[in-house]
Amino acid sequence: MTRYAAFLVAILLLGACRSGSPDSNERVDPVTGQVVRSGMVAVPGGNVFYEVSNPDADGIPLLLIHGGPGGTSCGFGLLDNEILDRPVIRYDQLETGRSDRPGLREQWNIAHSVVEIDAIRDALGLDELHLMGWSWGGSVAAEYVLEGRRDVGAVIFSGPLLSTPAWIEDAKALVATMPEDLQAVIREHEAAGTYDDPAYIAATDSFYARFMDPIGYPPIPECQGVSGNNEVYTTMWGPTEFTATGTLLDYDRTDRLEDLDVPVLILAGEFDEARPVTMDRFASLMPDARVEVIPGAGHAAPAERPALVAGLIATFLDGVETTRIP
Repeated sequence: MTRYAAFLVAILLLGACRSGSPDSNERVDPVTGQVVRSGMVAVPGGNVFYEVSNPDADGIPLLLIHGGPGGTSCGFGLLDNEILDRPVIRYDQLETGRSDRPGLREQWNIAHSVVEIDAIRDALGLDELHLMGWSWGGSVAAEYVLEGRRDVGAVIFSGPLLSTPAWIEDAKALVATMPEDLQAVIREHEAAGTYDDPAYIAATDSFYARFMDPIGYPPIPECQGVSGNNEVYTTMWGPTEFTATGTLLDYDRTDRLEDLDVPVLILAGEFDEARPVTMDRFASLMPDARVEVIPGAGHAAPAERPALVAGLIATFLDGVETTRIP
């Protein structure tokens, strides 16, 4: 298993509907004192796990969309501890984490991920809502707004996948900064398709150490006993972050970013595999967007620097709610 697959297991980056209210359990976090409610919500094909921190807070709720594909929402566990002014909802997409895994491959697509958001909104009564998408979650958030599904106040992207071609170009640029011997190993096994070769795995581990989480972060309690789904990842994306072979191979919303007609905050780690220069280009194509770079961090910035990220989110949403939302 590559380090990214382990990352999916650790933090990400990823039947018919029932009627009525979702099942819910409530607890008080012993460390933060936050009230936390969790349960399951019915979506097409099964049930997805959700958790709400500060459910009775006054602010407009923020829905967190995890990466992957095939990751889990538990990687937000350090970030949601820092956001206290509004309910914060995280959920595991169908087929991963604590959600059902019915194995319905025909639903392993972005359209189904978008439908899940509406199901969660209906079940939890989320008439007003902001979205935050991390990595692949950025694709889901963007698609939700572009489809005009329902009103969204603002969108926060963290290292978003908005274009597979742009992602691959970023990956090539970052691989080119690595020692030549590692580049040679990557080139050799990419050409041969030998992604399980130990030398290739070691080289990809080196890539992830540089550009996924160079700062590192403590164990996330929410991730204990939670696993991602690497089959979903390889089916939809591919064997590694810099090799796309799956159903997202041609995914590209660059030509539609001008239609993202909500305020947008894009977060990028200083060493993010979704490079800040690319995030600047994406922002320039949107009507109302700005970029904040997280010093020292990589793609896992929300876990590496949760307090800083939460502060940027709070400032952004305060501004949005003051000036744009009645």
